[in-house]
Amino acid sequence: MAGKERRPAGRPLVLVAGQQPQMRKASAKSWTKAKERVFLSVLAETCNVSRTCIEAGVGVTSAYRRKKENAAFRAAWLRAISVAYQQLELVLLERAFNGTEKPVSLRSGEPIVMREYSNQLGLSLLKMHRDSAADAEFELAPDEIEEVRERLIRKLQRKKQRDTDGHAEES
Repeated sequence: MAGKERRPAGRPLVLVAGQQPQMRKASAKSWTKAKERVFLSVLAETCNVSRTCIEAGVGVTSAYRRKKENAAFRAAWLRAISVAYQQLELVLLERAFNGTEKPVSLRSGEPIVMREYSNQLGLSLLKMHRDSAADAEFELAPDEIEEVRERLIRKLQRKKQRDTDGHAEES
């Protein structure tokens, strides 16, 4: 068995970067494919890095280091944040349009449920989408675009005809 290294039982080996790369036993905080899957899944659900690190069993510093040094992980992190952001936006839109149920007691002591609408949430959403809504007012419908295109083509053809007729008279 000379020349062959035996792999120690237990934790897998990981590559440690440095001036002279070397192998060492993976620590309990080391990244594995399973931990990465958990991390990205929880991040996509919560958008909360601290909570995500606890769930995945990795350190916050380690997560940010991995994000900085690993392009594939960084891209997956950004996709997870994008998913979480879209989910949050949908929840907020639903709350803005439908309100939230709020239990209220009448003077008679009878409990009822009312819908509460957040003006601040509505104003924030209006502000966030103001430019898109304004752009939509000036967006032409597909059939209108085709009509404008046809009118431009006819104008260009008339101009070309006038230019051709003008050159014919000069000759």
